[in-house]
Amino acid sequence: MKKKMRVLWLSAIACNGNTHSFLNYPYMEQFLDDFEFIYHPVIDSEYSLEDIVSKEITCDILLIEGAISKEFKRADVSVVDIIEKYSKIVQKIVTVGTCATFGGIFRESGYEETSGLHFDKEEPLKTHKDLLDKTISVSGCPVHPEVLVNTLYAIKKSAALKLDNFLRPKEFYAYTVHNGCTRNEYFEYKVDNHRFGELEGCMFYDHGCQAPFTHGSCNKILWNEVNSKTRAGVPCMGCTEPTFPRQNLFSTKKNMAIPENLPVGVGKRVYLTLAGISKAFKIDRLEKKLIDD
Repeated sequence: MKKKMRVLWLSAIACNGNTHSFLNYPYMEQFLDDFEFIYHPVIDSEYSLEDIVSKEITCDILLIEGAISKEFKRADVSVVDIIEKYSKIVQKIVTVGTCATFGGIFRESGYEETSGLHFDKEEPLKTHKDLLDKTISVSGCPVHPEVLVNTLYAIKKSAALKLDNFLRPKEFYAYTVHNGCTRNEYFEYKVDNHRFGELEGCMFYDHGCQAPFTHGSCNKILWNEVNSKTRAGVPCMGCTEPTFPRQNLFSTKKNMAIPENLPVGVGKRVYLTLAGISKAFKIDRLEKKLIDD
């Protein structure tokens, strides 16, 4: 009988969105052949939360969902104390979702000095520095289930994951959501979308699409193996980034008609040059499609 990796899923200040996203993983039966939860807030587990808090149960991976605050408790024990206890015995810690990684929407609510485990938005925290070498972050609101599961399998296989500055696996976060977007041709020729749900046109200039500066794999590893926000006609909201959620999600802030946030690595002068050249082209094939629709 093969040995399963033992996993503790600890819910901090969370909406359980990452839990529900994980439950959509299409190959759950295979996953549970290779991993077992000593505790999970939704899935049947061997131990109760009270057992986890009062004892020290052997496990290999600690998954943390939700934002962190010293004042927040589970089973009458500070969630920070639970993390510190199990961090000493696990091989790896994984922050699951944007709240656990950066603080997310709960940090923005102003709840009792809330943050991620290692970051307060973009800023590294001085606390838990001893856990940095053990931690992998998988941000997203919610996290893509395949990104989480593939990260766990990499840990199981002792694969050396290359991480970015926010401890995220580069395999999934080294490129932007814009990479792989089916609307890239519209972006290149500045053909804009004007209504949500339309399958044509780029949503960057008018609708606040953050795909050009959001690190993630949504347009490469499709949700439910079928779709993504931009494919469905909804702007990317930048949910993997430390600045999520921002205000006015569905509008593009501009200064003298120039978007305030430009694609990663593109300077303002370069953007203006490319935009000017692109506007000089009239691509009837693209423009006609929008008019016909």
